[in-house]
Amino acid sequence: MPPMLFPALPLLLGATLTFRALRHALCRLPLPAHVRADPLRTWRWHNLLVSFAHSIVSGIWALLCIWQTPEMLVDVESAWSLSGYLLVCFSAGYFIHDTLDIVVSQQARASWEYLVHHVMAMGAFFSGIFWSRFVGGGVLTLLVEVSNIFLTIRMMMKINNAQDLLLYRVNKYVNLFMYFLFRLAPQAYLTHFFLGYAGQRNLGTFLLGILLMLDVMILIYFSRLLRSDFCPQDVPSRQHKDKFLIE
Repeated sequence: MPPMLFPALPLLLGATLTFRALRHALCRLPLPAHVRADPLRTWRWHNLLVSFAHSIVSGIWALLCIWQTPEMLVDVESAWSLSGYLLVCFSAGYFIHDTLDIVVSQQARASWEYLVHHVMAMGAFFSGIFWSRFVGGGVLTLLVEVSNIFLTIRMMMKINNAQDLLLYRVNKYVNLFMYFLFRLAPQAYLTHFFLGYAGQRNLGTFLLGILLMLDVMILIYFSRLLRSDFCPQDVPSRQHKDKFLIE
């Protein structure tokens, strides 16, 4: 089956440009004093603001897609809806934008894990965008954005040195719960589903490979999250100044 270039390419371009315009608009917002004093923190703050907006829209959108088309929960390969297709295009546009933002801003070395994640995510999403297969799987994957809402709040508060606030302490428990519910649980479900393609030579096998690599990354991130928020005495005191993952 040949790839479907139209309307996929215009949708991807439109989504990418939308996030670029959003970043430009968000850069006009006032910055916290602690962030404003450091150019690297300033760039990261703006980058996270765009990520936060994407997470809110995509997370709610993914929940609505599943509510409207519940068969996506069981027919991961063939279940399709226009809303789900547009959601996958929208999020792929975000990953394209964020990849370009990281590279153009010369943050590729510090943020290489993000780049690896984005390349794998785009490779998976393109199967739904250009071949209209596994759109349901893409929507289920984007449930992670509900978790990312609280993860991004956490990261922005850490950049602003606001870990002593009550909001941070409350959010770290909410974030942990959401991490289980919307990141680990969907990932485990999708991994179990795609293991059925093991040994076959098709698109499902390609996606299984991506999913297994993402599993490893998610578990590494989860261990960092637990160490940083719940076992801070185990975190090395010397941190890289330019590293802003989920330490």
